[in-house]
Amino acid sequence: MMAKGGLVPVVLSTLPSVVIFLLSFFFYPPFVYPALLLISLPVFTLYFFRDPERKISHGIVSPADGKVIRVNDEEEKRIDIFMGVDDVHVNRAPIGGEVEEMRRENGGHAPAYSESSENNERLVITLKTDHGSVKITQVVGIFARRIVPYVQEGDTLAKGEKIGMIRFGSRVKLELPSSMEFEVEEEERVRAGETTLGDWHGR
Repeated sequence: MMAKGGLVPVVLSTLPSVVIFLLSFFFYPPFVYPALLLISLPVFTLYFFRDPERKISHGIVSPADGKVIRVNDEEEKRIDIFMGVDDVHVNRAPIGGEVEEMRRENGGHAPAYSESSENNERLVITLKTDHGSVKITQVVGIFARRIVPYVQEGDTLAKGEKIGMIRFGSRVKLELPSSMEFEVEEEERVRAGETTLGDWHGR
């Protein structure tokens, strides 16, 4: 399945090879070779915008595919996940709740895995849940320049529901109430909706 918001990039990435194929057919046959090379561009774009089905797990689930690069399990409960270009970039709700606020913040485009990305452009989604406020922050990277939201303020989301995507390498930050306990560590690989990040005290 193709991710919502992926059709235009896929079509645009296909156009160069189509144009050069036509030029090779009507005007200059050797153009067929660069056209064949350019086919890899729409193939990569289709791969990047894939949106596979997921079986939603128990507890607090990961909002993103990728590698855990930060876990703060003290008073401030926070986990950061880095998404490389080969990861699925569709993000999901880690818990069910109501979208209380969506706030875009302007900023830079530093590499998403670096500390400098704390000042990058981002979209902060605040969920009102039975356990308190949960914040999901989608952060752009050096290549990712657009966040495509699938939800809006006032929406009621189920756990694992798709909330949007970030185009190309990027980062997702999750902030949770202090009553939550993490079950993952830094450097672990996680999958959106399928990997349990943790659960609540007294569950």
